[in-house]
Amino acid sequence: MTAPGRRRPSASAGSGLSRRRRTAQVEGSAAYLAKRSELLQIAGDVFKEKGFEAATLNDIAARFGTDRAAIYYYFAGKDELFQEVFQATAKTVLEDNLAEATRIAGLGLTAREKLRKLIDLQVTSYKANYPYVHIYIQEDMGKVAFQSTPWAKEMVRKTRRFESIVTDVITGGIRDGEFRDDLVVPLVVKSLFGMVNWTHRWLKPGDRRYTAEQTIDTFSAIFFDGLRRPS
Repeated sequence: MTAPGRRRPSASAGSGLSRRRRTAQVEGSAAYLAKRSELLQIAGDVFKEKGFEAATLNDIAARFGTDRAAIYYYFAGKDELFQEVFQATAKTVLEDNLAEATRIAGLGLTAREKLRKLIDLQVTSYKANYPYVHIYIQEDMGKVAFQSTPWAKEMVRKTRRFESIVTDVITGGIRDGEFRDDLVVPLVVKSLFGMVNWTHRWLKPGDRRYTAEQTIDTFSAIFFDGLRRPS
């Protein structure tokens, strides 16, 4: 029901705004793209602070210095805003993590030291970039391999490259006699990523129960030494 004295936006008005938005995006003027990029950054901050469900377009509009209606000139709604922030953030984070993993793999360290740094890199990055990377793991990682978009293909390629770096470090440790050689390497790799990636279910910024450092220490101890009491 529409409140007295207020008119419900007509379908033609909505479609008109959609046409304006599509035209502006196609034309891609510098001013429009700059404002759209600024809005994405602001939306990302709001989503990160409040979470997707709690965040509203009014929250984003207030921080953007405009009203809610103006946002529709740049995006169709909250879902589209979140999707673009999510994809851009996950892509950037994965690229940065991949570059850092490549650097770690090239260091003159033992395989155990390299692997510890790789665990640290993932856990720290996931927590610093909550909730976007966690959502990628939770919602898209299982489906992304079946998507045909360029973004999905790129994410799959980078994810597999990161996994191959970890595999190479473990294989090198076995070859050098640092790690035991009676285990199936792909299962070892899956076990490690299973531990780290599952943090999306419970490791959140501000959670006083566990810190990223405690998580890294615990995961490293369990992965390298198991639960066997040291002699």
